[in-house]
Amino acid sequence: MGNHSDGSPQTGGAVATAGQTEKFADPGLPPHRLRLADTDPRAAKRAERQVTILFIISVIGTIVFLVAYFAIDLGSDSTIPTIRLQNILLGLGTTFAMLGIGTGIVHWAKALMPDHEVSESRHAISSEEDRVAAVKIVDDIIEETGIKRRPLIRNTLIGALALAPLPALAVFGDLGPNANDKLRHTMWAPKDGKKVRLTRDPDGTPIKASDVTIGSAFHVIPEGLNDLTEGKLNEKAKAVVLLMRLNPEDLHVSPGRESWNYNGIVAYSKICTHVGCPVALYEQQTHHLLCPCHQSTFDLTHECEVIFGPASRPLPQLPIEVDADGYLVATSDFHEPVGPSYWEREYS
Repeated sequence: MGNHSDGSPQTGGAVATAGQTEKFADPGLPPHRLRLADTDPRAAKRAERQVTILFIISVIGTIVFLVAYFAIDLGSDSTIPTIRLQNILLGLGTTFAMLGIGTGIVHWAKALMPDHEVSESRHAISSEEDRVAAVKIVDDIIEETGIKRRPLIRNTLIGALALAPLPALAVFGDLGPNANDKLRHTMWAPKDGKKVRLTRDPDGTPIKASDVTIGSAFHVIPEGLNDLTEGKLNEKAKAVVLLMRLNPEDLHVSPGRESWNYNGIVAYSKICTHVGCPVALYEQQTHHLLCPCHQSTFDLTHECEVIFGPASRPLPQLPIEVDADGYLVATSDFHEPVGPSYWEREYS
């Protein structure tokens, strides 16, 4: 039968005893392995062409961005497909512009630049000899990159880097001019003394007070919006409203707003005060309005004050009444700018 261990500790010559430490030899750096481009001139030339192509791709991406930005006209009558096409081209152009430069530089470093490891002690530069040595190190680094010996890479890199900032300049330039009071007014303001009717979105049918029952909710646009030929999307983005009817006893109306609702019918901006997403969810039992983007929740019974989420202000209320024909009309524009905050808006 074979020998069996009795569970006692095993000892041997490889185990260090108390007071002794086992020493290992410094393995040093692994041997340098030459790359294919280091030994084959054709491989080096091929890698150079690949880097050049990547830089050219970056240039093409920047050009695509600029063409999409300036050549595709987004006028007031722009359609959704046109806007979508421009967004796709802008995204692809930016992607290839940045990806081409980054991938090209990485491939250049891995395939063509020297890859041997060097360790050197660091010390403060205090004498002129040290400064001269530091300058020489910089010159050696530039020489090792091969940028002087490879004009094709150098020229395409310069071109890619020169064009890369242009998309950012174009976007920053599009931040102006100042919008002045355009963000403060919507189509709900009375025109020539005539009050604007509330109509259904999207067909533009006027809404009577009798159409709005307790618990119902209407998506509303101002009368005349569908007749616009220019700026329709911009005007709609500011003027869309949610219309609901509650039991008047459930409303907590602040002083000065007693005439802003009609028999429990209230109208509030549909644009969330956080980042401008559409507030489209109405919970009938709790009378809460929910923004689906970031879950900001507004209490309809307390003039749409924020009860949850990142929004910092209540939804602006649209004052309404009923005209002689029984249709709901806005008595005035919103009393504050709709949508998210911006640095020049006035806070109440």
